[in-house]
Amino acid sequence: MRMSVMLLCFAFIMAGSVQAAIKDSSPIEALREHLNKDATQRPALAEQPFAQQPLSKEEAQSAAALLWDAWTKQIVSERKDMMDERVVYIGTGKLRIDMPFYYRVFGEPVNGMRSLYISLHGGGSTSVESNDQQWENQKRLYQLEEGIYLAPRAPSNCWNMWHRLHVDPLLDLLIENMIVFEKVDPNRVYLTGYSAGGDGVYQLAPRMADRFAAAAMMAGHPNDAKPHGLRNIGFTIQMGGQDSAYNRNMVAAQWGEWLDELKAADPEGYEHWVQIYPEYGHWMNGADRIALRWMAQFTRDPYPTRVVWKQDDVIHTRFYWLGAKEAECFPGGTVVASYAGQEIRIERCAVRRLRIRLHDQMMDLDRPIRITRGDDVIFEGIVPRTIEAIATSLAERGDPRSLCFAEVWVPSNPGVTKLNLDVSGG
Repeated sequence: MRMSVMLLCFAFIMAGSVQAAIKDSSPIEALREHLNKDATQRPALAEQPFAQQPLSKEEAQSAAALLWDAWTKQIVSERKDMMDERVVYIGTGKLRIDMPFYYRVFGEPVNGMRSLYISLHGGGSTSVESNDQQWENQKRLYQLEEGIYLAPRAPSNCWNMWHRLHVDPLLDLLIENMIVFEKVDPNRVYLTGYSAGGDGVYQLAPRMADRFAAAAMMAGHPNDAKPHGLRNIGFTIQMGGQDSAYNRNMVAAQWGEWLDELKAADPEGYEHWVQIYPEYGHWMNGADRIALRWMAQFTRDPYPTRVVWKQDDVIHTRFYWLGAKEAECFPGGTVVASYAGQEIRIERCAVRRLRIRLHDQMMDLDRPIRITRGDDVIFEGIVPRTIEAIATSLAERGDPRSLCFAEVWVPSNPGVTKLNLDVSGG
């Protein structure tokens, strides 16, 4: 009996020692040990106790560097064939969707990194051969002073070839690959497109604005697109004044007025330039090339102080430092949020719960933050930096310049006040 009691006491002492060791151990050293294991043998990072330990600012930076290094090795291993074959794809088997691409490098890198211009070809609901020819034309359409000029081939041959459901993840994949393989600066990625490619720019630029520094729409039609998401990027419209098919010229002018109104109501956002050439029809004889130089003056801010997130019919679950669950989003739903000092203001919210992603570039994460909706405080407290938050944001988007160090989920219901502990998982 005495021996049993002694063994039990020893077990308690050992358990306490293990817990103390976990508490006292560095989460960065634990992360390093975790990442040194074979990738196929690693347990889920989110399940590791060290992933939830609060980090200092310096530890968060170290964790981000370690996770980014592991990410690049993974991408090089898994996607080298894509780059060699010049094709990105999603899905498998009969459900696989391919997007071939061509690119050419111009000039010298800036601080060791290159800009990236993604250029979408025209065509549409026509033959494969015709769209192939449009792609060949797009490959030679523009030249750069510096950067990578990349022309993808539309995955399908239909009128909405550049704004179907599969286009967004394919472009995400393409950008991620170019960041790793060609040292592209994630803050200098640009989008342009001509004719049906311009249709795509009208649609993709607002809903993927957090990936781009600027976008240029050439000779396209917006269909049902809305410009609200363009708040934090440069956007130019280049249009022939005689391009009357589908009222492209008239709609371009209307969008110019719309953007003027948005700019007047929100002077810190919606930088735009609308150029309608009265002498040209659908082909602008190269006059639109000036738009690439105009775009180059813009650099993306991954943590803008105000975000206007309006969902398209293709739902996104992340936009700048905001996020939501897909099941709680719907087409046309709008979220507007801003921050200043230690306070985040939710001005409008069309989702039940909102994910607020935080970084030290936004505010001091060692001090309490306050999140308000109208007169209600819906969160107040310190949101800890964690390895889990960093790893989650990197896995969702392979972009080292838009990582978050901490995150908190808050309800959109103004009647819920001072929600203090919802700082993980959702």
